[in-house]
Amino acid sequence: MTRVYLDHNATTPLRAPARDAMVAAMDVVGNPSSVHAEGRAAKMLVEAARAQVSELVGCRPQQVIFTSSATEAAALAAAQRARHGGVFAALPTEHDCLSVWSDRPLEALHDRDGQPSAQGEERLREALVALAAGSAEQGPVALVAISAANSETGIMQPEARVVGSANAVGGDRPMPAYSTVCDITQMAGKMPVVYDDVTPSYAILSAHKLGGPKGVGALINFTADDPEPLLRGGGQEMNRRSGTENVIGIAGFGAAAEAASRDVASGRWEEVAQFRNILEKTIAAASPETIFVGNGATRLPNTSCMVTPGWKGETQVMQMDLGGFAISAGSACSSGKVKASKVLGAMGYSEAQAASAIRVSLGLETTQDEVMRFAERWIAQYEKHAKRAA
Repeated sequence: MTRVYLDHNATTPLRAPARDAMVAAMDVVGNPSSVHAEGRAAKMLVEAARAQVSELVGCRPQQVIFTSSATEAAALAAAQRARHGGVFAALPTEHDCLSVWSDRPLEALHDRDGQPSAQGEERLREALVALAAGSAEQGPVALVAISAANSETGIMQPEARVVGSANAVGGDRPMPAYSTVCDITQMAGKMPVVYDDVTPSYAILSAHKLGGPKGVGALINFTADDPEPLLRGGGQEMNRRSGTENVIGIAGFGAAAEAASRDVASGRWEEVAQFRNILEKTIAAASPETIFVGNGATRLPNTSCMVTPGWKGETQVMQMDLGGFAISAGSACSSGKVKASKVLGAMGYSEAQAASAIRVSLGLETTQDEVMRFAERWIAQYEKHAKRAA
């Protein structure tokens, strides 16, 4: 049985350029902190990768801080809350690596259809104003987590027009400028990384989401000051993150970022979006009750979040796995835990509906034939489920 991998938002296959760069880096013996020739050779690999990542995300090379993961990058950003007013707030749709640090719950900004929610935006404004009460003269008073795109639904976020602008509240209650941590993990490498209205204070991303190796990520620091380090010791990464750099992983990260930039520029993801749309139309014809979350909103080109009421997502994942297809139920970053999606719950779906969701995420190598084979398998299992439920 030839397996089909449709879980690219969880992790992606290693790109050939990344593999080649890593193999070459294995022969570089020096420590990048050493001043001799061997150390300088290793340092050159790290700095070359820093420039490659900066090109992908639209920043200066010195603003890239290499970490072990996007999760560590999120923790490093959250640890800067003191210099941003002492409060860290995250939307309920944020990835756990950010929401776990939240001091204050906020409202979701999307409705069930993935459209911006006016009520959610107003409540978010009110919450941010409450955080700012009595502190406007002191400048920024909160660090707020946002995402460029949600990992479970693929929906592109509208937060930037609410968070980060001194004029966002309107009326007679001006809101001070807010500092933001933007999760670009899913968007980077699939769409151009642009900051239309407000440049975030920090951005986080991960190599293995764009064809690089697992175990390396980056914090992008757009602020004027270096972040206070979480890891102290040798003073690596310009005293911002101690610990000998993962030269092999960083080299792979840089090569993957450069290749991903080319793919985005050449429009390769447009065909992926077409395949995703074909998949949804095929399944919708066989299962009118299935909800495709956010399919009327702006989404990542590769992501489909499907809710089929009464059919548990975990069951669907197992049945598809037995048929040779790898998909997921919600975010796949919780040590194999399968539970109702908190993201869908925050958007207004019931717990039962949220527990009936699956995520299908395509990659650049996914073919239309593979998409149709998955649809056929899914429909066959759906029809069996419908008969049992009748």
